[in-house]
Amino acid sequence: KVKAQLEEKEGKTFDVFTAVEFKTQLVAGTNYFIKVHVGNEEFMHLRVFKSLPHENEQLSLHSYQSSKTKHDELAYF
Repeated sequence: KVKAQLEEKEGKTFDVFTAVEFKTQLVAGTNYFIKVHVGNEEFMHLRVFKSLPHENEQLSLHSYQSSKTKHDELAYF
C-alpha cells in the first residue's frame, strides 16, 4: 500500500517490491518498520504509520532508508 508513496519520493519505479521482515512499535497508532527487497541485492527500510482505527486514515510512509543490504539489521528509526 505504500509502494506508490515511496516511488513518488524516490522518483523511480520498483519492479520488485517484496517485504522480507518487519517490526512494530505501538504509539498513538502503530509504526511498522519494514525491510523491502527492491531488486538485485538492494533493500530499503521503511517506516510506515498506521493510525488508530477510529481515525480512519490510510497507511502513510513516514520515512525510509535506502542503500541497505539483506544483512543490515532492521532497527527503529
